[in-house]
Amino acid sequence: MRLPRRPRLLLPVAIALVAIVALFFLFSGIYTDYLWFNAIDFIPVFSGVLLTEIVLFLIGAVLMVGLVGGNMLLAFRTRPMFGPAMFGGGSGADRYRMALDPHRKLIFIVGMAMLALFAGSSLAGQWQTWIQFANGEKFGQVDEQFKMDISFFMFDFPFIRMVLNFLFTAVIIAIILAAITHYLYGGFRLQSPGVHASRAARAHLSVLLGVFVLLKAVAYWVDRFGLVFSDRGFVHGASYTDVNAVLPAKTILAIIALICAVLFFAGVIRPGGMLPGVSLGLLVLSAVLIGGVYPLLVEQFQVKPNQQGKEAQFIARNIDATRQAYKIKDAEVSPYSAEADPAKVQVSGDASVSGVRLLDPALVSATYEQTQRIRGFYGFADQLDVDRYPDTGGKLVDHIVGVRELTGPPEGQNNWINRHLVYTHGYGIVAAPGNKVDAGGLPDYDAKNMPVTGPLVTNAGLKESRIYFGEHENASEYAIAGGNPNRPQELDYPETGGTGQKNTTYTGKGGVPVGSFLNRLFYAAKYGEANILLSGDINDNSKILYERNPRERIQKVAPFLTLDSNPYPAIVDGRVTWIVDGYTTSNAYPYSQSESLGEMTRDTATDRSRVIAQQPIDKINYMRNSVKATVDAYDGTVTLYSWDDSDPVLKTWSKAFPGIIRPAAEMTDSLRSHVRYPEDLFKVQRYTLSRYHITDAAAFYSGQDFWNVPNDPSQGDRNIKQPPYYLTTTMPGGQPTFSLTTTFVPRQGPNLAAFMAVDSTAGPNYGKLRILRMPSNTPIPGPGQAQNAFQSRFAGELNLLGVGASSVRYGNLLTLPYAGGLVYIEPVYIQVAAGGGQEPYPILQRVLVSFGSKIGVDRTLEGALAQVFGGEQQTPTEETNQENKPTETNQTTTALSTAISEAQTAYSDAEKALRADPPNWVEYGKAQQRLETALEKLKDLGVQPSPTASPTASPTASPTASPTASPSASPTGGT
Repeated sequence: MRLPRRPRLLLPVAIALVAIVALFFLFSGIYTDYLWFNAIDFIPVFSGVLLTEIVLFLIGAVLMVGLVGGNMLLAFRTRPMFGPAMFGGGSGADRYRMALDPHRKLIFIVGMAMLALFAGSSLAGQWQTWIQFANGEKFGQVDEQFKMDISFFMFDFPFIRMVLNFLFTAVIIAIILAAITHYLYGGFRLQSPGVHASRAARAHLSVLLGVFVLLKAVAYWVDRFGLVFSDRGFVHGASYTDVNAVLPAKTILAIIALICAVLFFAGVIRPGGMLPGVSLGLLVLSAVLIGGVYPLLVEQFQVKPNQQGKEAQFIARNIDATRQAYKIKDAEVSPYSAEADPAKVQVSGDASVSGVRLLDPALVSATYEQTQRIRGFYGFADQLDVDRYPDTGGKLVDHIVGVRELTGPPEGQNNWINRHLVYTHGYGIVAAPGNKVDAGGLPDYDAKNMPVTGPLVTNAGLKESRIYFGEHENASEYAIAGGNPNRPQELDYPETGGTGQKNTTYTGKGGVPVGSFLNRLFYAAKYGEANILLSGDINDNSKILYERNPRERIQKVAPFLTLDSNPYPAIVDGRVTWIVDGYTTSNAYPYSQSESLGEMTRDTATDRSRVIAQQPIDKINYMRNSVKATVDAYDGTVTLYSWDDSDPVLKTWSKAFPGIIRPAAEMTDSLRSHVRYPEDLFKVQRYTLSRYHITDAAAFYSGQDFWNVPNDPSQGDRNIKQPPYYLTTTMPGGQPTFSLTTTFVPRQGPNLAAFMAVDSTAGPNYGKLRILRMPSNTPIPGPGQAQNAFQSRFAGELNLLGVGASSVRYGNLLTLPYAGGLVYIEPVYIQVAAGGGQEPYPILQRVLVSFGSKIGVDRTLEGALAQVFGGEQQTPTEETNQENKPTETNQTTTALSTAISEAQTAYSDAEKALRADPPNWVEYGKAQQRLETALEKLKDLGVQPSPTASPTASPTASPTASPTASPSASPTGGT
């Protein structure tokens, strides 16, 4: 039954409307991307990528439709003249043909359109492969096996494989659809006995199969070069079996496939299926025997019984290539005696130890949050950053730096206007020297408050403190700023001492203007928000800011880079600037060991922080820190600087997008002073050097000197690696230098195997990797052992520091070379539950120091160092004069009562300071010092405080002392 005319017209109208709406949203996405790239002056990237994708899409679509559609049309036009009945009788294909034939044109057009869409999209998605092939730069180095330039494997080989995969797909689909067409229109029938095919169908399918086998011959030949990425052997790269069995097998199979292709083509001239059948059988049999069985026999009976000798040459190739690919070939490994006797050490021999960073950027984030966020709608990253700034005397000091970012409108005011027009930005940078605290154990801020004040602000010349672009998840939302300068509505910061607020209007050059109706319309469509189109608060001065996360912003303008997971803020030329390290990575460096980037960079920092971005779990075997990128926190300006001009991969991308990467010489001195060695690259290098510090193939095969990155001792039994630490350290024979450091332990055992540091200051020694190898015949305590020694020696005393609901937290365990040995330094914090709705946060209360077997603990690093290096402890001489004992007993009793009284008073004062609103941290710190002094007196009198017994429970305590006067019962809350 035919449909009425009106319903039949509604269907195409509905389809047209859907298509128009879909095209509108597609265009709005492309147009708004153009506006965004234009606003930050990166149009060459937008146009270059878009043009490449369009061309590849068209090529993929045309080739696929041409190959598949052309063969389907050919099969249809060569159908039997007398129809399906020519082979005698009908078949099941007839009813399918009768159902499809009236709609064959529509089905064909729709099918080809879908095939073109998928094929074009697939090829367009590989635009990076094409660009690297078209612009590839030579490496100037050749591989060991084929003596071809490394660029062939990095740029050419992936492109060849991409083309072959596309052609294989097209030919296979063409064979299937051509066979179906021949079947539907009588070209062949599946009847007993066997297949009955027309001459045209047989010739057509023989040619297609011949083309497929010919492609297989080419693929076998090309696969020979892919053996340099093989994982068959002991290490990655072509192994003994690959070179001596698989390589000749691939060559033979390529020749056999070529012969088989000729036999398939011969089937066009000679009727019958014998030649195609013989060629197909020959190809399959050869692939199984020559390509599979023969290499397996060689591996099993030649290699495995003699693997060390057979693989030695290829292990050596892997070692050389891996050290080159990860840029560790120049790592300097030197023996280190690791002196363990503090008596032989000059205390003043190393100024960098006495000024070492104590504040843990992961722990004090909560302290910054509670003491410097000012209002509840501000916050800091879960892990702060380490940078260096000069103090008032001009000396560079490690600083803990955080940015006060906006977390969103207060609860109850989270409407569209507040979220996008009022609460648009954070405010201020907060910094404190890492090597000191105030009297209460809190960071001694030299940049703080709103507006930002402090010596660092003056010294660094900070002029712009507003943070429109930042790491907080709120930065993933857009903000509309600018508006009416005569009636500012953007919250700048709360007014001091009042309930009002200071407002501002954005005047930066960043953002896309949204004053015009057209732009507002497209952005309303992009975000699905009608308020952008209807709001009266948006005018000709308004700009929409989006892609505000620095890492995501750089990734969009430089999609060919892999970015470091931890951007960090710095005051550069008077403005807060985000600095991000960019890497060129690949998994196509011949003979290099391929590993997961996500696994190599995983440690406590990446597991603990929701702000530090996890790297994607993808395989790489080449990595260079080729780019230093910056994002202005106020206007979002993105700048890319070439940091490794010798990297051929960076040269390739610079050739493809000329002008977007500036030379490093254009960096200002202010920016260069804040450049540091990137964390993720260092993690990858330490992971690799844990094995590839060994350069001898036989020693590498035995693996007895392999190392591990130690687990983080502060995480207990969790199997998570210790992160590297930024700190100023002095390597033997050198000067104090801002460095990134780590340690290694043996594969079997907890002792220290090596210490590694890299110079992180821009200059002639930047990036120099130095490894101090510990003596193999002398056990040196590793980080886990040092942590256990600290906890077992001072567990009782440290637990007594907890007051009420407070708890003890250990900071980062730092390892530094010192006076021919190694010193461990660890800050100890009290996690204070302040009350009044505040979350608990840590304050620094003790510093632990270990050198050899000697350990010190004090409120200051200087005091702990003096305990370790200040001379041997004096042992009191036992008195034998019995006549003096009554007098000594009376004096001890008096001193004990006094010490207990002082401890009780100090504890009471500490509680009182803690209960104050706000808590009085200065008085709390003083009370803690007096409590510490009283506890020390009790220990000197023979009363050993412990977490389970009161001081008066000691057998040496005076029987006249009241048990209820013990200071350890109340302060620890029954700990």
